[in-house]
Amino acid sequence: MVVLHPGEVFLMEWKKVYRGAPARLHDDAWPVIEESARAVQRILARHEPVYGINTGFGKLASVRIGDEDLERLQRNIVLSHAAGTGEPSPAPVIRLMMALKLASLAQGASGVRVETVRLLEAMVVQNLTPVIPCQGSVGASGDLAPLAHMAATMIGVGEIFVDGVRTPAAQALDDAGLTPLVLGPKEGLALLNGTQFSNANALAAL
Repeated sequence: MVVLHPGEVFLMEWKKVYRGAPARLHDDAWPVIEESARAVQRILARHEPVYGINTGFGKLASVRIGDEDLERLQRNIVLSHAAGTGEPSPAPVIRLMMALKLASLAQGASGVRVETVRLLEAMVVQNLTPVIPCQGSVGASGDLAPLAHMAATMIGVGEIFVDGVRTPAAQALDDAGLTPLVLGPKEGLALLNGTQFSNANALAAL
């Protein structure tokens, strides 16, 4: 088991994850994640527009989103960007990508809830690897399409490799005793933004 301590993970540990070792976050990460999620709730309580939490995205940044539509906003950004193409990326690369995303979320700057990070961690530990096409968008916000495919499986959409077999995500999670997420404010955006897919491919080449 590789224990990921944010900011203190070395190349050899990433190589172990790439080669199939399960990974989990260090216990010290969870209070930081909890405080980050509370910060989002404090913003919502002020009823002020904040990008990515209760506004639209990109050119729609000035559009205020009502509280009743916040979950749908996050779900929509995930599903609209899960539009990759080509053959599935190698499972070791995707496993490494997921571990890199874990370490990123554990920095406490993303505003995601503990249960969201716990699900991603459980998928890494149980070797539930999302089916992610090898080609997709790479933009100023990072590896949007690949990470959207990952996030989609966390809400029960798409496919997951289970022992090498492509399995509907909802079924794979259920078989593993896991419950698909209902995304909270900002969580879709937090899961999509990042360069973990590019970084995983770079690390795999070392």
